[in-house]
Amino acid sequence: MRISAVMMACVSLIVLSSSAQAAGGPFGIDHRIAYDNSGLWKRQYQINLEYATALTVIGGALWEGGDSRLGHTFWQSLDAMVFSVGAAQVMKWTFSRKRPSATANPNEFFKGGGNQSFPSGEVSEIAGAVTPFVLEYGREYPAVYGLEGLVLYDMVARMKVHAHWQSDVIVGAGIGTALGLYAHQRDNPLILGWLPHGAYVGLKKTF
Repeated sequence: MRISAVMMACVSLIVLSSSAQAAGGPFGIDHRIAYDNSGLWKRQYQINLEYATALTVIGGALWEGGDSRLGHTFWQSLDAMVFSVGAAQVMKWTFSRKRPSATANPNEFFKGGGNQSFPSGEVSEIAGAVTPFVLEYGREYPAVYGLEGLVLYDMVARMKVHAHWQSDVIVGAGIGTALGLYAHQRDNPLILGWLPHGAYVGLKKTF
């Protein structure tokens, strides 16, 4: 199940925090982990994943349209992705938390000045994007659950480069999951419904 996968990710992150001498933050687990901006954790790979996720969801929705099962799921994914990013950004502005790259103290909230650590917008985006697909196709095609690996990877990678604390990525994943679940439960995707006549014929039908 989707929620089980997220819980496993959270447990993994909590295990990472067990070696910390001091921790803080809203869950009492936040601390800096060893900095690593190389290999698998290179920042450029995180950026590539962020853009690839957005392009895949947007491109898939436009290509498929809204009148097929796959297309409908793409539009649900677009809803979840867009609103997850928006919700995370509002929270960033509200809580204005300092990033681990700026301070060793995880309790520095409401600092203004462009501090936007809490929560992770990139993790929110990816979790929101994959959740409708996992819910729609996971039982039929178990390999789809592998999409959860993208969420877990980004959660760890964002901490590795000192962009986020543990609670940032956990809450980010929770936002994406919750809005992905909401989007999947809706019969009519919101963004699709805002288009003229509440429908969109995919580009593939013009070829």
